[in-house]
Order: sequence, then C-alpha cells, then structure tokens
Amino acid sequence: MAKKTHVKVRLVPEAKPDSPFFYYVKKPAGGEKAKVKLKVKKYNPATRKHEFFIEKKLPPHSK
Repeated sequence: MAKKTHVKVRLVPEAKPDSPFFYYVKKPAGGEKAKVKLKVKKYNPATRKHEFFIEKKLPPHSK
C-alpha cells in the first residue's frame, strides 16, 4: 500500500481557539513543509472579519 502524501489538519482562529468555526485543510505529510505550522488569514463568519487561523491537532474521535 502507498504512503499518504497529505494529512488533514484543523485551522482554528488564533485569537479565540474555542470558537465554533474552523477550517479543515490538507497539508503535506513529508518533507520540509510538513514541519512548519500553518498560519493563514481566512474569513471568520462568527466575527465577520478576516483573521489569522493557526493549525491545531484534530480532535479525538470515538469508534
């Protein structure tokens, strides 16, 4: 089976990480860019402004 080339990460607002709104994005699984934490300016509809979103780990799931 082949290795994964991307991993799924969650972006949460930098100012308010417990906000109800977040983004899911794909990030490279290996190489130089995999080691860098993402920080992206995106729209937050909860505050109706563009804010910085930072990478956080995915929440645990139940089976």
